[in-house]
Amino acid sequence: MFTGIVSAVSKVVQADGKRIGIDHASIARHLKIGGSIAVNGCCLTVVKKKGRVFYMDVVPETLRRTNLGALQAGTEVNLELPLGASSTLDGHLVQGHVDATATVRSVKKVASGREVTIQLPPGLARFVAAKGSIAVDGVSLTVATVDKPPGTFGVALIPHTLAVTTAGGYQKGTVVNLEADIVARYVARNLRR
Repeated sequence: MFTGIVSAVSKVVQADGKRIGIDHASIARHLKIGGSIAVNGCCLTVVKKKGRVFYMDVVPETLRRTNLGALQAGTEVNLELPLGASSTLDGHLVQGHVDATATVRSVKKVASGREVTIQLPPGLARFVAAKGSIAVDGVSLTVATVDKPPGTFGVALIPHTLAVTTAGGYQKGTVVNLEADIVARYVARNLRR
């Protein structure tokens, strides 16, 4: 379980379609073989550590459903350590189970940050509401707008988020991972009954 509060941004050192290696000394110190780490919001299992580099295996399903298949050496990714029992819940409950990828449609600079419009996959639309939560590349964000324009949602990014996550590099065409809010998912399921 995660919160969507990114622990660090680091660079990929290996990405071969089967295994991802990431170099980050302080994150590596906290990880154990068999433990979890969220990479761009996708919960992965640490399978190897070598000094400051840690490795995770990826399967075809993960590559199909996330943006991890496009990673190359040098690509920056968001990292989040799992939520501990004594941790505070600063973001929202994030499982690390990416629902889909989506494309950034526009990025607009505003007085104190950026407004980003992202494609809203039809299968997720019922879980996304204005002022609700969504994880974008593992970052807990508040939905600012829905269907403006149709088939999209918008988020407002503050300078801190832009500085400490990969969101500062978003531009039109960037492919991001999306995870719908777990609470919205359960509410929608119960309403269908």
